[in-house]
Amino acid sequence: MDDLFRDLRYGWRMLRARPGFAVVAVLTVGLGVGASTAIFSAVNALLLRPLPVADVDRVVFGMATDPVTFAVVAVVLTAAGLLACWVPPRRATRIDPMAALRCE
Repeated sequence: MDDLFRDLRYGWRMLRARPGFAVVAVLTVGLGVGASTAIFSAVNALLLRPLPVADVDRVVFGMATDPVTFAVVAVVLTAAGLLACWVPPRRATRIDPMAALRCE
């Protein structure tokens, strides 16, 4: 239990030493909690609750079949995936390996 309090004090000192990082960290956590709440609310309303109709078997769902929409979504998702796979290794190549080993 003593280690936990020591780690919490160390974390608090580090956050006070870098207020910019602390603000970004708090905003990121808040955004993550808000996004998770919004997604769960949407999933709960759309998928988990039963439909408010008498004959559920007779309900028909429509789908978008526009080829332009499919192409745009495919391009955007591919670009996001490539960017997510390219940026971290690019940043990692700019760090001196000895400096990275000293920080661990």
